[in-house]
Amino acid sequence: MQTTQPQLLVIFGASGDLTKRKLIPALFELFRRQLLPAPFAVLGVSRTALSDAAFREKTAEFLPADEPSVRSFLDMLFYQALSTEAPDEYPVLRERIAQLAARHGTGDNIIFYLSTPPKLYAVIPAHLASAGLNRSNGGFRRLIIEKPFGTDLQSARQLNRTLLNWFDEDQLYRIDHYLGKETVQNVLVTRFANGIFEPVWNHNFIHHVEITSAESLGVEERGGYYDSAGAMRDMVQNHLMQLVGLVAMEPPVVIEADAIRNESLKVFQSLRPLQPTDVPVSVIRGQYMASRIKGQQVCGYRQEAGVNPASRTETFFAMKFFIDNWRWSGVPFYIRTGKKLPTRVTEVVIHFRRTPHLLFAHSSQYQQPDNQLIIRIQPDEGILLKLGMKVPGAGFNVQPVNLNFHYADMSHERLPAAYERLLLDCMQGDATLYLRGDAVEKAWEFVQPVLDAWQDNPDIPVYGYPAGTWGPEVADRLVTDGHWRYPCKNLSDDGNYCEL
Repeated sequence: MQTTQPQLLVIFGASGDLTKRKLIPALFELFRRQLLPAPFAVLGVSRTALSDAAFREKTAEFLPADEPSVRSFLDMLFYQALSTEAPDEYPVLRERIAQLAARHGTGDNIIFYLSTPPKLYAVIPAHLASAGLNRSNGGFRRLIIEKPFGTDLQSARQLNRTLLNWFDEDQLYRIDHYLGKETVQNVLVTRFANGIFEPVWNHNFIHHVEITSAESLGVEERGGYYDSAGAMRDMVQNHLMQLVGLVAMEPPVVIEADAIRNESLKVFQSLRPLQPTDVPVSVIRGQYMASRIKGQQVCGYRQEAGVNPASRTETFFAMKFFIDNWRWSGVPFYIRTGKKLPTRVTEVVIHFRRTPHLLFAHSSQYQQPDNQLIIRIQPDEGILLKLGMKVPGAGFNVQPVNLNFHYADMSHERLPAAYERLLLDCMQGDATLYLRGDAVEKAWEFVQPVLDAWQDNPDIPVYGYPAGTWGPEVADRLVTDGHWRYPCKNLSDDGNYCEL
């Protein structure tokens, strides 16, 4: 692992939930593993009036109490109260940054992290620029922006244009925590480090590709936010489309940021555009209804706190689409995501074509299923390959068997949290796992016709599905000549038992 330059991390929204539950614990783990730069400091910025000591005390609540190194880590944290929408307060921030840099030797290297509501994504960079904080004198300036990056194509384009007024593209790090997961990155390694896969990773051998991201929870206490977003904006345009890019991309020349992001962008440029008439037949949206799960009564989406009782916001989304290029010509891609489904699971399923001649079709125990390669993102992370094998004894009876690998088998290795990897990458100037502006816009450009059709055509239905099921039954019609895989929490042994 390469060393990082001395630097200061400035977190806007330091009193918020993301900072306390994700960013600070991730930074502490990097500190424990001696991966943080030296020297290094964190300056939390928020409207709340707090002293350095009070900020450290609140932060300590989210760190292990029995860990002796916590105190040393907390000494690196500082706080500055600031009204983020007031430009005349940013010179105060500039002075505080200069003091910390002089006192702790962090130099002129600064990362600004926007852990704030999206309405401030264009405001804070402008005020940083007005105070001269967007440019460095021999060091670097980087800006990390959380999702959602826009709410539609127009707003994403406008946000990109606005940010580029104040920062260069190579200074912008649009974060998607899904890309920080080790198992997401392993999609690239599985494809390009193994000679047995890449030759068959195309339309000649693959029948269809399926990507599922299911959640067993509902909207919990986020009803107000979710009702203005829905599954499309919350999961599809960002997380699932990025997975599509990794699964479908051409081999990059080198494993570097621009090479990988260029190939992912080419996938988005090759997506077959959706026409208004395509949406009712290629896209299914649903909404969970009241039901009983494991003997407990659960409410429907429209009964959740903060949700409009007449809401048409989707909590389930499924789509069929095509990538019009040489590799994927004619291969359907299916993606689905939803809340209040039977289990929490994210996985990629490669369905290979069946053998051209069914030699063993007479076997009563074997219905000639397709071979499948399942790349499990979470939980029970690993890889599963489904094959047909002979049953011992007379004749040629065949049954499906599983060949599997679990990340847990690498017990000597620790799986870092997504934010650990992404924060460290930004500190080292590696943008490989961050989104580039043109790719963000292309992903929005692809899904925008769906949003437009939903708005313009109220006759497109929102299908109800009982909480705890796999979504509306009509979603099964999307998968022609096949069916969705219904995964268990356990990756392997799914033919023997299914944990939900």
